[in-house]
Amino acid sequence: MVLNVADLFEHAVDTAPDRTALVCGPRRLTFAELEARSNRLAHHLAAQGIGTGDHVAIYSTNSTEVVETMLALYKLRAVAINVNFRYTESELLYILDNADVVGLLHQRGTSARVAAVLPKAPKVRHVLVVEDGTADDGTAAGYGAVEYESALAGQSPERDFGPRDPGDRYLLYTGGTTGRPKGVMWRHEDVWRVLGGGTDFVTGEPLTDEWQQARDGNNGPLVRMCPAPLMHGQAQWAMFGSLLATHTVVLMPKFDARELWETVQAEKVQVIALIGDAMARPMIEVYQEGDYDASSVVAISNTAALISPAVKQAFIETFPNTFLTDAIGSSETGFNGIGMIADTSDDARGPRVKGHAALIIVDEENRPLQPGSGTIGRLARGGNLPLGYYKDPEKTARLFIEVDGQRYTVPGDLAVYEDDGTITLLGRGDQCINTAGEKVFPEEVEGIVKSHPGVFDALVVGVPDERLGARVGALVQWREEAEPDLDSLIAFAREHLAGYKIPRSYWYVDEIVRTPAGKPDYGTARTYAAEHPTSAEVAVTAGTVGAKGA
Repeated sequence: MVLNVADLFEHAVDTAPDRTALVCGPRRLTFAELEARSNRLAHHLAAQGIGTGDHVAIYSTNSTEVVETMLALYKLRAVAINVNFRYTESELLYILDNADVVGLLHQRGTSARVAAVLPKAPKVRHVLVVEDGTADDGTAAGYGAVEYESALAGQSPERDFGPRDPGDRYLLYTGGTTGRPKGVMWRHEDVWRVLGGGTDFVTGEPLTDEWQQARDGNNGPLVRMCPAPLMHGQAQWAMFGSLLATHTVVLMPKFDARELWETVQAEKVQVIALIGDAMARPMIEVYQEGDYDASSVVAISNTAALISPAVKQAFIETFPNTFLTDAIGSSETGFNGIGMIADTSDDARGPRVKGHAALIIVDEENRPLQPGSGTIGRLARGGNLPLGYYKDPEKTARLFIEVDGQRYTVPGDLAVYEDDGTITLLGRGDQCINTAGEKVFPEEVEGIVKSHPGVFDALVVGVPDERLGARVGALVQWREEAEPDLDSLIAFAREHLAGYKIPRSYWYVDEIVRTPAGKPDYGTARTYAAEHPTSAEVAVTAGTVGAKGA
Protein backbone atom coordinates (compact mmCIF):
# COMPACT_ATOMS: atom_id res chain seq x y z
CA MET A 1 0.00 0.00 0.00
CA VAL A 2 1.09 3.55 -0.75
CA LEU A 3 0.68 5.34 2.58
CA ASN A 4 2.50 8.61 2.03
CA VAL A 5 0.76 11.97 2.53
CA ALA A 6 1.62 13.10 -1.02
CA ASP A 7 0.27 9.90 -2.59
CA LEU A 8 -2.90 10.03 -0.49
CA PHE A 9 -3.44 13.65 -1.53
CA GLU A 10 -3.04 12.65 -5.17
CA HIS A 11 -5.71 9.98 -4.65
CA ALA A 12 -8.03 12.75 -3.41
CA VAL A 13 -7.21 14.86 -6.48
CA ASP A 14 -8.02 11.96 -8.79
CA THR A 15 -11.27 11.32 -6.93
CA ALA A 16 -12.64 14.89 -6.91
CA PRO A 17 -10.51 17.12 -9.19
CA ASP A 18 -13.13 19.84 -9.70
CA ARG A 19 -14.24 20.20 -6.07
CA THR A 20 -13.02 23.25 -4.13
CA ALA A 21 -10.09 22.06 -2.01
CA LEU A 22 -8.90 25.22 -0.34
CA VAL A 23 -10.27 28.64 0.60
CA CYS A 24 -8.08 31.23 2.33
CA GLY A 25 -9.22 34.84 2.27
CA PRO A 26 -10.02 35.72 -1.36
CA ARG A 27 -8.08 32.74 -2.77
CA ARG A 28 -9.92 29.59 -3.91
CA LEU A 29 -8.38 26.48 -5.44
CA THR A 30 -9.92 23.26 -6.68
CA PHE A 31 -8.15 19.98 -5.99
CA ALA A 32 -6.83 19.99 -9.55
CA GLU A 33 -5.57 23.59 -9.22
CA LEU A 34 -3.93 22.90 -5.86
CA GLU A 35 -2.28 19.85 -7.37
CA ALA A 36 -0.99 21.72 -10.43
CA ARG A 37 0.46 24.60 -8.40
CA SER A 38 2.10 22.18 -5.94
CA ASN A 39 3.61 20.27 -8.85
CA ARG A 40 4.97 23.47 -10.40
CA LEU A 41 6.62 24.41 -7.11
CA ALA A 42 7.98 20.90 -6.65
CA HIS A 43 9.64 21.07 -10.08
CA HIS A 44 11.15 24.45 -9.18
CA LEU A 45 12.50 23.13 -5.88
CA ALA A 46 13.87 20.00 -7.53
CA ALA A 47 15.76 22.22 -9.99
CA GLN A 48 17.40 23.87 -6.97
CA GLY A 49 18.62 20.48 -5.78
CA ILE A 50 16.03 19.99 -3.05
CA GLY A 51 14.96 16.36 -2.73
CA THR A 52 14.67 13.33 -0.47
CA GLY A 53 15.27 14.14 3.17
CA ASP A 54 16.02 17.85 2.70
CA HIS A 55 14.51 20.23 5.26
CA VAL A 56 12.71 23.39 4.13
CA ALA A 57 11.36 25.85 6.69
CA ILE A 58 8.00 27.62 6.34
CA TYR A 59 7.94 30.95 8.17
CA SER A 60 4.54 32.36 7.40
CA THR A 61 0.98 32.96 8.47
CA ASN A 62 -1.76 30.93 6.77
CA SER A 63 -1.99 31.14 2.99
CA THR A 64 -2.60 28.88 0.03
CA GLU A 65 1.15 29.13 -0.67
CA VAL A 66 1.93 27.46 2.66
CA VAL A 67 -0.26 24.47 1.77
CA GLU A 68 1.20 24.27 -1.74
CA THR A 69 4.71 24.31 -0.29
CA MET A 70 4.04 21.50 2.17
CA LEU A 71 2.51 19.34 -0.56
CA ALA A 72 5.35 20.13 -2.97
CA LEU A 73 7.93 19.08 -0.41
CA TYR A 74 6.17 15.81 0.36
CA LYS A 75 5.91 15.10 -3.36
CA LEU A 76 9.72 15.38 -3.48
CA ARG A 77 10.11 13.26 -0.30
CA ALA A 78 11.53 16.36 1.38
CA VAL A 79 10.54 17.60 4.85
CA ALA A 80 8.58 20.73 5.80
CA ILE A 81 9.74 22.49 8.97
CA ASN A 82 7.08 24.55 10.74
CA VAL A 83 8.31 27.85 12.18
CA ASN A 84 6.34 30.12 14.50
CA PHE A 85 5.72 33.27 12.46
CA ARG A 86 6.19 35.38 15.61
CA TYR A 87 9.75 34.20 16.14
CA THR A 88 12.43 36.82 16.59
CA GLU A 89 15.81 36.67 14.85
CA SER A 90 17.43 34.51 17.54
CA GLU A 91 14.49 32.10 17.64
CA LEU A 92 14.37 31.81 13.86
CA LEU A 93 18.10 31.18 13.74
CA TYR A 94 17.75 28.42 16.34
CA ILE A 95 15.21 26.56 14.19
CA LEU A 96 17.20 26.98 10.97
CA ASP A 97 20.27 25.59 12.70
CA ASN A 98 18.65 22.88 14.82
CA ALA A 99 16.55 21.56 11.93
CA ASP A 100 19.43 21.66 9.40
CA VAL A 101 17.32 23.76 7.05
CA VAL A 102 18.47 24.10 3.43
CA GLY A 103 15.49 26.05 2.07
CA LEU A 104 13.18 28.73 3.41
CA LEU A 105 9.79 30.17 2.47
CA HIS A 106 8.84 33.43 4.15
CA GLN A 107 6.53 36.41 3.72
CA ARG A 108 7.68 39.73 2.32
CA GLY A 109 7.01 41.45 5.64
CA THR A 110 9.69 39.42 7.43
CA SER A 111 12.44 40.18 4.90
CA ALA A 112 14.48 42.35 7.28
CA ARG A 113 14.44 39.64 9.93
CA VAL A 114 15.43 36.97 7.43
CA ALA A 115 18.19 39.19 6.04
CA ALA A 116 19.69 39.52 9.51
CA VAL A 117 19.62 35.75 10.12
CA LEU A 118 20.76 34.24 6.82
CA PRO A 119 24.47 35.17 7.15
CA LYS A 120 24.49 33.03 10.30
CA ALA A 121 22.67 30.12 8.61
CA PRO A 122 25.07 28.94 5.87
CA LYS A 123 23.15 25.72 5.18
CA VAL A 124 20.22 27.67 3.71
CA ARG A 125 20.82 27.69 -0.03
CA HIS A 126 17.44 28.67 -1.48
CA VAL A 127 14.81 31.20 -0.34
CA LEU A 128 11.29 31.89 -1.60
CA VAL A 129 9.38 35.04 -0.70
CA VAL A 130 5.56 35.26 -0.68
CA GLU A 131 3.82 38.57 -1.22
CA ASP A 132 1.74 39.68 1.77
CA GLY A 133 0.87 43.26 0.85
CA THR A 134 4.14 44.65 2.20
CA ALA A 135 5.98 46.99 -0.16
CA ASP A 136 9.06 45.50 -1.83
CA ASP A 137 12.03 47.50 -0.53
CA GLY A 138 14.62 45.31 -2.22
CA THR A 139 15.70 43.53 0.96
CA ALA A 140 14.69 40.04 -0.21
CA ALA A 141 16.40 40.55 -3.56
CA GLY A 142 19.57 41.36 -1.64
CA TYR A 143 19.88 37.81 -0.39
CA GLY A 144 18.67 36.22 -3.61
CA ALA A 145 15.12 35.34 -2.63
CA VAL A 146 12.93 34.19 -5.52
CA GLU A 147 9.43 35.63 -5.68
CA TYR A 148 6.97 32.77 -5.25
CA GLU A 149 4.86 33.23 -8.37
CA SER A 150 8.02 33.67 -10.44
CA ALA A 151 9.22 30.32 -9.13
CA LEU A 152 6.05 28.64 -10.42
CA ALA A 153 6.11 30.37 -13.80
CA GLY A 154 7.15 28.11 -16.65
CA GLN A 155 7.28 24.98 -14.50
CA SER A 156 5.47 21.80 -15.41
CA PRO A 157 2.12 21.11 -13.70
CA GLU A 158 2.53 17.39 -14.31
CA ARG A 159 2.79 14.74 -11.61
CA ASP A 160 5.97 13.12 -12.86
CA PHE A 161 7.87 12.40 -9.67
CA GLY A 162 9.48 9.18 -8.52
CA PRO A 163 7.95 6.64 -6.14
CA ARG A 164 7.63 7.53 -2.46
CA ASP A 165 7.76 5.50 0.72
CA PRO A 166 5.53 5.22 3.82
CA GLY A 167 8.73 5.72 5.80
CA ASP A 168 9.40 9.19 4.40
CA ARG A 169 9.91 11.67 7.22
CA TYR A 170 7.44 14.13 8.68
CA LEU A 171 8.85 16.54 11.27
CA LEU A 172 6.85 18.74 13.63
CA TYR A 173 8.51 21.30 15.87
CA THR A 174 6.65 21.64 19.12
CA GLY A 175 7.05 23.12 22.58
CA GLY A 176 9.18 26.10 23.38
CA THR A 177 7.01 27.27 26.29
CA THR A 178 9.18 25.45 28.84
CA GLY A 179 12.40 25.29 26.83
CA ARG A 180 13.75 25.23 23.31
CA PRO A 181 11.41 23.91 20.59
CA LYS A 182 12.00 20.28 19.68
CA GLY A 183 11.25 18.40 16.49
CA VAL A 184 9.10 15.28 16.74
CA MET A 185 10.03 12.81 13.97
CA TRP A 186 7.42 10.57 12.38
CA ARG A 187 7.16 8.24 9.43
CA HIS A 188 4.42 9.38 7.01
CA GLU A 189 2.36 6.23 7.53
CA ASP A 190 2.52 6.42 11.31
CA VAL A 191 1.55 10.09 11.61
CA TRP A 192 -1.26 9.55 9.09
CA ARG A 193 -2.51 6.64 11.18
CA VAL A 194 -2.67 8.65 14.40
CA LEU A 195 -3.62 12.11 13.11
CA GLY A 196 -4.64 12.09 9.46
CA GLY A 197 -7.53 9.64 9.35
CA GLY A 198 -5.57 6.45 8.66
CA THR A 199 -7.34 4.97 11.67
CA ASP A 200 -11.03 5.60 12.28
CA PHE A 201 -11.18 8.02 15.23
CA VAL A 202 -14.44 6.51 16.50
CA THR A 203 -14.05 2.77 15.93
CA GLY A 204 -10.27 2.56 16.18
CA GLU A 205 -10.16 0.42 13.03
CA PRO A 206 -7.24 1.07 10.64
CA LEU A 207 -7.97 1.75 6.97
CA THR A 208 -6.83 -1.18 4.84
CA ASP A 209 -7.28 0.39 1.38
CA GLU A 210 -5.19 3.40 0.35
CA TRP A 211 -8.15 4.78 -1.65
CA GLN A 212 -10.70 4.33 1.14
CA GLN A 213 -10.26 7.78 2.74
CA ALA A 214 -10.77 9.62 -0.55
CA ARG A 215 -13.60 7.32 -1.62
CA ASP A 216 -15.50 7.53 1.67
CA GLY A 217 -15.04 11.30 1.90
CA ASN A 218 -16.29 11.74 -1.64
CA ASN A 219 -19.53 10.03 -0.62
CA GLY A 220 -20.22 12.75 1.91
CA PRO A 221 -18.01 15.80 1.33
CA LEU A 222 -17.94 18.50 3.99
CA VAL A 223 -16.74 22.08 4.35
CA ARG A 224 -14.31 22.22 7.28
CA MET A 225 -12.83 25.34 8.83
CA CYS A 226 -9.35 25.21 10.36
CA PRO A 227 -8.85 28.68 11.88
CA ALA A 228 -5.58 27.97 13.73
CA PRO A 229 -2.18 28.78 12.17
CA LEU A 230 -0.64 25.97 10.14
CA MET A 231 2.59 26.25 12.10
CA HIS A 232 0.66 24.24 14.71
CA GLY A 233 0.25 20.47 14.37
CA GLN A 234 -3.47 20.58 15.18
CA ALA A 235 -4.14 22.87 12.23
CA GLN A 236 -1.91 20.88 9.88
CA TRP A 237 -3.72 17.64 10.53
CA ALA A 238 -7.20 19.12 10.66
CA MET A 239 -6.35 20.36 7.16
CA PHE A 240 -4.61 17.25 5.82
CA GLY A 241 -7.22 14.88 7.23
CA SER A 242 -9.87 16.89 5.41
CA LEU A 243 -7.98 17.23 2.11
CA LEU A 244 -7.18 13.52 1.98
CA ALA A 245 -10.92 12.85 2.38
CA THR A 246 -11.76 15.26 -0.50
CA HIS A 247 -13.38 17.76 1.88
CA THR A 248 -13.16 21.53 1.32
CA VAL A 249 -10.81 23.25 3.77
CA VAL A 250 -11.38 26.87 4.82
CA LEU A 251 -8.32 28.56 6.34
CA MET A 252 -8.08 32.01 7.92
CA PRO A 253 -5.07 34.25 7.15
CA LYS A 254 -5.23 35.16 10.84
CA PHE A 255 -7.74 34.42 13.58
CA ASP A 256 -10.46 37.01 14.03
CA ALA A 257 -13.75 36.01 15.63
CA ARG A 258 -15.94 38.34 13.57
CA GLU A 259 -14.28 37.37 10.32
CA LEU A 260 -14.61 33.72 11.33
CA TRP A 261 -18.41 33.88 11.61
CA GLU A 262 -18.69 35.95 8.44
CA THR A 263 -16.69 33.26 6.65
CA VAL A 264 -18.77 30.47 8.19
CA GLN A 265 -21.87 32.19 6.83
CA ALA A 266 -20.40 32.86 3.38
CA GLU A 267 -18.82 29.42 2.85
CA LYS A 268 -21.57 27.39 4.57
CA VAL A 269 -18.99 25.81 6.88
CA GLN A 270 -20.19 22.57 8.45
CA VAL A 271 -17.35 21.65 10.81
CA ILE A 272 -15.13 23.99 12.86
CA ALA A 273 -11.91 22.80 14.50
CA LEU A 274 -10.75 25.13 17.25
CA ILE A 275 -8.08 25.30 19.96
CA GLY A 276 -9.11 26.13 23.52
CA ASP A 277 -10.42 29.27 25.17
CA ALA A 278 -8.23 31.64 23.17
CA MET A 279 -10.43 30.87 20.17
CA ALA A 280 -13.60 29.59 21.81
CA ARG A 281 -14.23 32.54 24.15
CA PRO A 282 -14.07 35.37 21.56
CA MET A 283 -15.94 33.15 19.09
CA ILE A 284 -18.93 32.59 21.35
CA GLU A 285 -19.04 36.16 22.66
CA VAL A 286 -18.91 37.68 19.16
CA TYR A 287 -21.55 35.25 17.92
CA GLN A 288 -23.90 36.13 20.78
CA GLU A 289 -23.45 39.85 20.15
CA GLY A 290 -23.91 39.69 16.38
CA ASP A 291 -26.35 38.42 13.80
CA TYR A 292 -24.65 35.55 12.00
CA ASP A 293 -26.12 32.62 10.14
CA ALA A 294 -24.37 29.51 11.44
CA SER A 295 -27.17 27.13 10.50
CA SER A 296 -24.75 25.16 8.29
CA VAL A 297 -22.58 24.15 11.27
CA VAL A 298 -23.19 20.58 12.40
CA ALA A 299 -20.07 20.02 14.52
CA ILE A 300 -17.54 22.02 16.53
CA SER A 301 -14.48 20.17 17.76
CA ASN A 302 -11.86 21.31 20.25
CA THR A 303 -8.39 19.93 20.77
CA ALA A 304 -4.84 20.86 21.86
CA ALA A 305 -5.95 23.25 24.64
CA LEU A 306 -8.71 23.25 27.24
CA ILE A 307 -12.00 25.13 27.18
CA SER A 308 -13.15 26.50 30.54
CA PRO A 309 -16.49 25.35 31.98
CA ALA A 310 -18.23 28.70 31.44
CA VAL A 311 -17.28 28.79 27.77
CA LYS A 312 -18.36 25.17 27.28
CA GLN A 313 -21.71 25.99 28.84
CA ALA A 314 -22.12 28.98 26.55
CA PHE A 315 -21.55 26.80 23.48
CA ILE A 316 -23.99 24.18 24.76
CA GLU A 317 -26.71 26.77 25.25
CA THR A 318 -26.02 28.63 22.00
CA PHE A 319 -25.64 25.55 19.75
CA PRO A 320 -27.99 22.97 21.32
CA ASN A 321 -28.32 20.95 18.09
CA THR A 322 -24.63 20.91 17.20
CA PHE A 323 -22.19 18.10 18.00
CA LEU A 324 -19.67 19.60 20.43
CA THR A 325 -16.60 17.47 21.10
CA ASP A 326 -13.32 17.54 22.99
CA ALA A 327 -10.39 15.50 21.69
CA ILE A 328 -7.07 14.92 23.41
CA GLY A 329 -3.68 14.18 21.95
CA SER A 330 -0.17 15.51 21.48
CA SER A 331 2.58 15.88 18.91
CA GLU A 332 4.27 12.81 20.40
CA THR A 333 1.22 10.52 20.45
CA GLY A 334 -1.33 11.74 17.96
CA PHE A 335 -5.03 11.26 18.69
CA ASN A 336 -5.76 9.86 22.16
CA GLY A 337 -9.52 10.04 22.54
CA ILE A 338 -12.70 11.99 21.92
CA GLY A 339 -15.74 12.82 24.01
CA MET A 340 -18.89 14.87 23.78
CA ILE A 341 -18.89 18.25 25.50
CA ALA A 342 -21.69 18.05 28.04
CA ASP A 343 -22.91 20.23 30.89
CA THR A 344 -19.71 20.56 32.94
CA SER A 345 -20.52 23.67 34.90
CA ASP A 346 -19.74 21.87 38.17
CA ASP A 347 -16.55 20.17 36.95
CA ALA A 348 -13.46 22.23 36.23
CA ARG A 349 -11.25 19.31 35.28
CA GLY A 350 -10.08 18.66 31.76
CA PRO A 351 -11.90 16.84 28.97
CA ARG A 352 -13.37 13.42 29.61
CA VAL A 353 -12.96 11.15 26.61
CA LYS A 354 -13.32 7.61 25.41
CA GLY A 355 -9.85 6.25 24.78
CA HIS A 356 -8.80 3.43 22.47
CA ALA A 357 -7.02 0.08 22.59
CA ALA A 358 -3.51 1.54 22.14
CA LEU A 359 -3.89 3.97 25.08
CA ILE A 360 -3.18 3.13 28.73
CA ILE A 361 -2.47 5.02 31.94
CA VAL A 362 0.58 4.01 33.96
CA ASP A 363 1.75 4.78 37.48
CA GLU A 364 5.22 6.02 38.50
CA GLU A 365 6.62 2.51 38.06
CA ASN A 366 5.07 2.12 34.59
CA ARG A 367 2.42 -0.32 35.78
CA PRO A 368 -0.95 -0.06 33.99
CA LEU A 369 -3.74 1.42 36.09
CA GLN A 370 -7.28 0.11 36.04
CA PRO A 371 -10.59 1.96 35.60
CA GLY A 372 -11.94 3.32 38.85
CA SER A 373 -8.60 3.20 40.65
CA GLY A 374 -8.71 6.95 41.31
CA THR A 375 -4.93 7.09 40.92
CA ILE A 376 -3.43 9.85 38.80
CA GLY A 377 -1.09 8.44 36.19
CA ARG A 378 0.61 9.22 32.90
CA LEU A 379 -1.00 8.66 29.53
CA ALA A 380 0.94 6.19 27.41
CA ARG A 381 0.32 5.49 23.72
CA GLY A 382 1.27 2.32 21.85
CA GLY A 383 0.81 1.26 18.23
CA ASN A 384 1.96 3.73 15.59
CA LEU A 385 4.64 5.82 17.30
CA PRO A 386 7.08 8.60 16.42
CA LEU A 387 10.74 7.87 15.89
CA GLY A 388 11.73 10.35 18.59
CA TYR A 389 13.04 13.91 18.81
CA TYR A 390 15.29 15.22 16.06
CA LYS A 391 18.94 15.33 17.15
CA ASP A 392 18.05 14.75 20.80
CA PRO A 393 18.72 11.13 21.87
CA GLU A 394 18.41 11.95 25.58
CA LYS A 395 14.88 13.36 25.30
CA THR A 396 14.01 10.53 22.91
CA ALA A 397 15.08 7.94 25.47
CA ARG A 398 12.85 9.58 28.11
CA LEU A 399 9.89 9.65 25.73
CA PHE A 400 9.55 5.87 25.46
CA ILE A 401 8.75 3.16 27.99
CA GLU A 402 8.07 -0.55 27.71
CA VAL A 403 5.01 -2.16 29.29
CA ASP A 404 4.45 -5.92 29.02
CA GLY A 405 6.86 -6.09 26.11
CA GLN A 406 5.18 -3.30 24.14
CA ARG A 407 6.69 0.11 23.41
CA TYR A 408 4.77 3.26 24.39
CA THR A 409 5.35 7.01 24.23
CA VAL A 410 4.82 8.96 27.45
CA PRO A 411 5.03 12.73 26.76
CA GLY A 412 3.94 13.73 30.27
CA ASP A 413 0.15 14.16 30.17
CA LEU A 414 -1.47 13.23 33.47
CA ALA A 415 -4.88 11.61 33.60
CA VAL A 416 -7.18 9.40 35.64
CA TYR A 417 -9.43 6.49 34.73
CA GLU A 418 -13.08 6.95 35.62
CA ASP A 419 -15.24 4.05 36.82
CA ASP A 420 -16.74 3.57 33.35
CA GLY A 421 -13.32 3.35 31.68
CA THR A 422 -13.37 6.85 30.23
CA ILE A 423 -10.31 9.04 30.72
CA THR A 424 -10.16 12.50 32.25
CA LEU A 425 -7.16 14.56 31.18
CA LEU A 426 -5.75 16.62 34.06
CA GLY A 427 -2.85 18.43 32.42
CA ARG A 428 0.82 18.23 31.57
CA GLY A 429 2.90 16.91 34.45
CA ASP A 430 5.68 19.45 34.10
CA GLN A 431 3.15 22.23 34.77
CA CYS A 432 1.69 20.60 37.90
CA ILE A 433 2.21 22.73 41.04
CA ASN A 434 3.25 20.91 44.23
CA THR A 435 2.17 23.12 47.11
CA ALA A 436 2.78 21.71 50.60
CA GLY A 437 2.53 18.19 49.19
CA GLU A 438 -0.74 18.80 47.33
CA LYS A 439 -0.89 18.63 43.54
CA VAL A 440 -2.58 21.50 41.72
CA PHE A 441 -3.24 21.35 37.98
CA PRO A 442 -3.12 24.86 36.46
CA GLU A 443 -5.76 24.01 33.85
CA GLU A 444 -8.36 23.23 36.52
CA VAL A 445 -7.76 26.48 38.39
CA GLU A 446 -7.67 28.49 35.16
CA GLY A 447 -11.02 27.07 34.16
CA ILE A 448 -12.64 28.38 37.35
CA VAL A 449 -10.88 31.76 37.35
CA LYS A 450 -11.91 32.34 33.71
CA SER A 451 -15.51 31.44 34.58
CA HIS A 452 -15.79 34.51 36.82
CA PRO A 453 -17.87 37.10 34.91
CA GLY A 454 -15.25 39.82 35.35
CA VAL A 455 -12.30 37.80 34.01
CA PHE A 456 -11.48 37.54 30.32
CA ASP A 457 -8.39 35.31 30.51
CA ALA A 458 -5.95 33.85 33.02
CA LEU A 459 -2.87 31.66 33.40
CA VAL A 460 -1.89 29.85 36.59
CA VAL A 461 1.73 29.13 37.53
CA GLY A 462 3.71 27.89 40.48
CA VAL A 463 5.55 30.56 42.48
CA PRO A 464 8.49 29.65 44.77
CA ASP A 465 7.51 29.72 48.44
CA GLU A 466 9.85 29.08 51.40
CA ARG A 467 7.16 27.45 53.55
CA LEU A 468 5.04 25.65 50.94
CA GLY A 469 7.71 24.86 48.36
CA ALA A 470 5.46 26.51 45.80
CA ARG A 471 2.28 28.53 45.98
CA VAL A 472 -0.34 28.99 43.33
CA GLY A 473 -0.11 32.26 41.39
CA ALA A 474 -2.34 33.68 38.67
CA LEU A 475 -1.93 36.20 35.89
CA VAL A 476 -5.39 37.69 35.36
CA GLN A 477 -6.70 39.73 32.46
CA TRP A 478 -9.85 41.46 33.66
CA ARG A 479 -12.52 42.41 31.15
CA GLU A 480 -12.25 45.97 29.88
CA GLU A 481 -15.58 46.95 31.42
CA ALA A 482 -14.84 45.26 34.76
CA GLU A 483 -13.16 46.71 37.84
CA PRO A 484 -10.75 44.23 39.46
CA ASP A 485 -12.64 42.62 42.34
CA LEU A 486 -10.42 40.07 44.01
CA ASP A 487 -12.73 39.38 46.94
CA SER A 488 -15.47 38.43 44.51
CA LEU A 489 -13.06 36.26 42.52
CA ILE A 490 -11.88 34.44 45.64
CA ALA A 491 -15.43 33.86 46.84
CA PHE A 492 -16.32 32.49 43.41
CA ALA A 493 -13.26 30.22 43.38
CA ARG A 494 -14.06 28.82 46.84
CA GLU A 495 -17.39 27.56 45.52
CA HIS A 496 -15.57 25.28 43.09
CA LEU A 497 -12.04 24.67 44.39
CA ALA A 498 -10.41 23.31 47.51
CA GLY A 499 -8.65 26.01 49.51
CA TYR A 500 -5.12 24.91 48.61
CA LYS A 501 -5.92 25.35 44.88
CA ILE A 502 -6.94 29.01 45.17
CA PRO A 503 -4.21 31.35 43.88
CA ARG A 504 -2.46 33.37 46.58
CA SER A 505 -0.50 35.74 44.34
CA TYR A 506 -2.04 37.76 41.51
CA TRP A 507 -0.66 39.80 38.65
CA TYR A 508 -3.16 41.93 36.75
CA VAL A 509 -2.08 42.14 33.10
CA ASP A 510 -3.38 43.89 30.01
CA GLU A 511 -3.15 40.71 27.96
CA ILE A 512 -2.37 37.06 28.56
CA VAL A 513 0.47 35.96 26.29
CA ARG A 514 -0.32 32.78 24.39
CA THR A 515 1.22 30.98 21.44
CA PRO A 516 -0.10 31.86 17.96
CA ALA A 517 -2.31 28.77 18.19
CA GLY A 518 -3.82 29.99 21.47
CA LYS A 519 -2.05 27.53 23.75
CA PRO A 520 -0.81 28.75 27.15
CA ASP A 521 2.73 30.12 27.30
CA TYR A 522 3.65 29.15 30.85
CA GLY A 523 7.32 30.01 30.43
CA THR A 524 6.53 33.65 29.63
CA ALA A 525 3.98 33.74 32.46
CA ARG A 526 6.51 32.50 35.01
CA THR A 527 9.08 34.99 33.80
CA TYR A 528 6.57 37.82 34.12
CA ALA A 529 5.66 36.73 37.66
CA ALA A 530 9.33 36.58 38.66
CA GLU A 531 10.12 40.04 37.27
CA HIS A 532 7.05 42.05 38.34
CA PRO A 533 5.56 42.90 41.73
CA THR A 534 2.23 41.33 42.50
CA SER A 535 -1.00 43.28 42.08
CA ALA A 536 -2.52 41.52 45.08
CA GLU A 537 -1.71 38.87 47.65
CA VAL A 538 -4.08 36.55 49.47
CA ALA A 539 -3.74 35.64 53.12
CA VAL A 540 -5.06 32.24 54.18
CA THR A 541 -5.36 31.82 57.95
CA ALA A 542 -7.61 29.71 60.16
CA GLY A 543 -9.80 28.74 57.24
CA THR A 544 -10.46 32.30 56.09
CA VAL A 545 -9.37 33.94 52.87
CA GLY A 546 -8.86 37.65 52.48
CA ALA A 547 -7.23 39.85 49.89
CA LYS A 548 -4.76 42.62 50.37
CA GLY A 549 -3.08 44.87 47.86
CA ALA A 550 -4.18 46.78 44.79
